[in-house]
Amino acid sequence: MKNFLIYTLATITGIILASIIFFLIMIGSLSAMVAAGDKKVSISENSILVLKTNVQIPDRSDPNPFAGLDILNMTITPATGLNDILNNLEKAAADPKIKGILIDNGIMPSGWATMEEIRNGLKKFKESGKFVIAYSDYALEQQGYYLSSAADRIFINPSSTVDFKGLAGEVMFYKKALEKIGMEVQIIRHGKFKGAVEPFMLDKLSDENREQIKDYVGSIWNHTVKMMAESRGMTEERINELADKLMGTVSTDALEAGLVDGLLFRDELDDTLKVLSGLSTDDKINFVSMSKYTKVPDPKKVLTVKSRISVIYASGSIVMGKGNTTNIGGNNYSEIIRKERLDSTVKAIVLRVNSPGGSAIASDMIWRELELAAKVKPVVISMGNYAASGGYYISCPGTKIYANPTTISGSIGVFGLFPNAGKLLEQKIGINTETVRTNENSDFPSIYRQMRVYEKEVMQKSIEKIYSDFVTKVASGRDMKFESVDSIGQGRVWSGTSSLKIGLVDEIGGLKDAIKGAAELAKTETYSIRELPVAEDPYTMLLNQLSGEVKMKLLKKELGETFTFYRELLEIRDMTGIQARLPYFIEIL
Repeated sequence: MKNFLIYTLATITGIILASIIFFLIMIGSLSAMVAAGDKKVSISENSILVLKTNVQIPDRSDPNPFAGLDILNMTITPATGLNDILNNLEKAAADPKIKGILIDNGIMPSGWATMEEIRNGLKKFKESGKFVIAYSDYALEQQGYYLSSAADRIFINPSSTVDFKGLAGEVMFYKKALEKIGMEVQIIRHGKFKGAVEPFMLDKLSDENREQIKDYVGSIWNHTVKMMAESRGMTEERINELADKLMGTVSTDALEAGLVDGLLFRDELDDTLKVLSGLSTDDKINFVSMSKYTKVPDPKKVLTVKSRISVIYASGSIVMGKGNTTNIGGNNYSEIIRKERLDSTVKAIVLRVNSPGGSAIASDMIWRELELAAKVKPVVISMGNYAASGGYYISCPGTKIYANPTTISGSIGVFGLFPNAGKLLEQKIGINTETVRTNENSDFPSIYRQMRVYEKEVMQKSIEKIYSDFVTKVASGRDMKFESVDSIGQGRVWSGTSSLKIGLVDEIGGLKDAIKGAAELAKTETYSIRELPVAEDPYTMLLNQLSGEVKMKLLKKELGETFTFYRELLEIRDMTGIQARLPYFIEIL
């Protein structure tokens, strides 16, 4: 028995020591990989810059050196952000070593506004006289096709397909599922168009919600059709006809209809690119990834610290507290904006908003700091895929607001969600509760019972107050009358094009336009860019990845496409209290 205990203790000790040694070796290896990745690089002559769309493109490249780390496969494949992609396109246009660009399409949509900005960057790149070729091995989905339509030629694999059919907005409803499990979601709202609550209270779209979805989806589609028609040399009627007939489904039909310019295998594509680069098919051609090209020094980059423009990226849901890298923490962003306001070297602030909204209180905290900043220096808003509800709330104090035609904005409305799990707990699980109160409403709010009439009246009053504040702040920021904002508010969602017409934005443009506009307002010609928030300590980030992200990667691998629903359920779980939020769970396909 004594020997058994000794051997067991020795085995456990050995496992612990081996784990510690393995962890230290892994940290050292990853640190070496990161250190090597930070070095400046150079590229060879006759290079082609490759834009891959097989990963979702964030607004900003993650400043964390461990971004893109796959713990399971021990690889680092960072997703290049929109900011670096746009910079790379400008840099490549003047780089004699870059002969052209290859758009290597994947099937991961990044949002219509993101595609819009990259597409505009590609059109500007083509002014240098260099070529842009688009290719797809698999299915070329619609956002990818819209991006690719800016290319000189579009090629697909002979067995590939073009998913070209027009847009559809799909809304998922949970009412019947919640009823089956005995869960009730109590809703207080202001705004007849505030569709974010409809999945919990209805089993189909209301007339108002159907109207607004049809309007903004139609606006986005009409804009993209116009742009594609111009690039492909077709009429808008012809583009819609091809979409109605699903002419991209069969590759030969897509070629005959003019949706694509050729059916090529990958080796044939390589030969085509060599010829376009002025090489023979026997010569070697160099492909340069966006992440690698980001590390190529830009001779035009300004390093001065005397005049800065701070670009603050606000992506994700707006939440209370510090938040994390996937959302917008009210306290964290308020502090960032305050510091930039007080920094005399910062001549202007650009806030890049890509948010469907969230906590009304957190939104108000950020709004306050932006309002104070706008009194002392230009604050320019750049809207991405979403800048709606709380996302618009934090945008409205801006000195100037830019949006893309395909941005989803507006949704000026407020709602509150209060779950009642009493029936679920009692009838399905067998758990009941009893409450002892000192006052009439001491247990408010409670997830174990329905709200009383008086409690609903109090919450409705609170919702009305927040909505009134919301409209008042928009009216002040946009120099409009309260009644005018209320008439276009009521929770209604607008496209970027419509937002310009009704006065919610000042100009159509992307991130680059916003930065240029901020410099003009600040009357500065020479400036450096400071991007915020600053990345956390990389090793702290790594430890987080070793826990939470590994779990999410495993779930994503197991659930596949249904992982989206799991993520939405997490959003629903955290969606309590008063919210200023877009009807977020709408997929525009």
